[in-house]
Amino acid sequence: MGKVIAELVVVPLGTATPSVSTYVAEVEKKLREFSLKIKLTPMGTILEGELSEVLRAVQEVHEVPFTSGALRVGTTLRIDERRDKDFTMEGKIRAVEEKLR
Repeated sequence: MGKVIAELVVVPLGTATPSVSTYVAEVEKKLREFSLKIKLTPMGTILEGELSEVLRAVQEVHEVPFTSGALRVGTTLRIDERRDKDFTMEGKIRAVEEKLR
């Protein structure tokens, strides 16, 4: 398995408040325990690393909101994998920005 870029969204449901930032912060702390490149965005987190490590991290962070009291958790994972060349988050953005000039 090779390097992938993945978009992860973990949404706690059944909480006492509509705010989820406390849960998101706990998920982000857990993600930092893995050897992944991580980029927090307003709507989710982008991960870059080996597929096996990404999948391990997703499995663990899916549990985090439950340990903080959420009664239900929805997790969405989108994976981008290329096998013809190496790629990075920055490289994907740069490729589009170059075409905008």
